[in-house]
Amino acid sequence: MVLFGKKKEPEPATEAHEVLLEDGSSVQVSRVVDCVGDSCPRPQLMTKAAMDKAGSGDVVEVRIDNPTSVEAIPPMMESLQSSHLGTIRDGRCWQVLIRKN
Repeated sequence: MVLFGKKKEPEPATEAHEVLLEDGSSVQVSRVVDCVGDSCPRPQLMTKAAMDKAGSGDVVEVRIDNPTSVEAIPPMMESLQSSHLGTIRDGRCWQVLIRKN
């Protein structure tokens, strides 16, 4: 039984893609976590699961449409041995970009 409905797993990016950061640099995304439609604490739990599977240097893109979750992800970085690269508003959601240290 899954507590918060149908279980969604972090998935590898279907197509490797680059994302342009606010500072003008770009990063290659290796995994996408789709949390659109999910509320706290699910995006945080899915982000943790994705970062546990990520290798050093991997960039994970977390897609979130819940403002509270967007604010909750960056403070988690130290405990996940990761770095918050940026948060970009993309139409219907935010893209939170994280690099595993």
